[in-house]
Amino acid sequence: MKKIVIERPGGYRRLQIKAFSTPTPQDNEVLVEIAAAGVNFADIFIRLGLYKSAREFVGWPITPGFEFSGRVAVCGREVRDLRPGDRVFGVTRFGAYATHLCLPRDQVFLIPEDSKFTSDQWAAFPAVFLTAYHGLFQTFALRPGMKMLVHSAAGGVGGALLQLGNMAGCRMAGVVGATHKVAAAIDSGADRVIDKSREDLWARAREIAPDGFDVVFDANGPATLKQSYRHLAPAGKVVCYGFHSMLSTHGGVANYLQLLWQYLRVPRFSPLTMTGENKSLMAFNLSFLFHRKDLLQEAIQNLMKWAAEGQIKAPAVRSYPFEKVADAHRDLESGATVGKLILSVTP
Repeated sequence: MKKIVIERPGGYRRLQIKAFSTPTPQDNEVLVEIAAAGVNFADIFIRLGLYKSAREFVGWPITPGFEFSGRVAVCGREVRDLRPGDRVFGVTRFGAYATHLCLPRDQVFLIPEDSKFTSDQWAAFPAVFLTAYHGLFQTFALRPGMKMLVHSAAGGVGGALLQLGNMAGCRMAGVVGATHKVAAAIDSGADRVIDKSREDLWARAREIAPDGFDVVFDANGPATLKQSYRHLAPAGKVVCYGFHSMLSTHGGVANYLQLLWQYLRVPRFSPLTMTGENKSLMAFNLSFLFHRKDLLQEAIQNLMKWAAEGQIKAPAVRSYPFEKVADAHRDLESGATVGKLILSVTP
């Protein structure tokens, strides 16, 4: 088998393909022959050595990748409901940039025979939709009619949030950073789209929601967090699940002075102030939630049901050959991509 391995933090040249012995699954594990692996913004932070859970749970060397699709190769002795050749997708806490992956049975999900999603789309499905599902349904009391603002609305998680929020009867406004991304946000279910490359983001936000938003989903970090909070309605919530705007690289290598500057710009929220203003901030990182199998199973069960019913659409996918992983990282860092990127894996 082959894996993309990062021996130590750095630029694109740290993404090296190396050969390893194919693992043997334990009793309750499944060995999957991977067809495609999702590429996420977190993978860039992993490569740069800036992702906390990667340092805490793995260290160096590390193989990135949170999601995949493929076929079952070998089942452990206690796995009775899958068999070799079954088409599956799944989630993992790192390791999916590989031709084969061995992981617990409860992190692998059978692809329905009548599924309208392609294998590539299933590989791009879990991380973005699980993030959106947890943010919408598992962090606060969702009510129809809520006014929501979604930053990075043309990205994978942004598009998933728009779809699920629209399905739940909420009024969804999306923010994009370029005109060519507006159509993607509308297609995902945005009622209103703010193109911040052509209009003032916060002036337009006030026009859309003069009394403020009930929820703002913000993965930008210091670039928008303070204003996201200011534009909340009474009892409103900012849901934070990333810090994309902190990333500053040159040739794929972190600019640590700029990173420090961005860190110092992160707003500090006082519980006393939030109580007085009747607003709040909520934050999460799914890589720290792998012990909550109940949350995972609930989310996957509902998401697969909605996908089968046609209530949610597969993410738009852009595919890269396994050996072109550096190109995928480079393009994702550029901020110009729409939808989801994947690596097409050839064992």
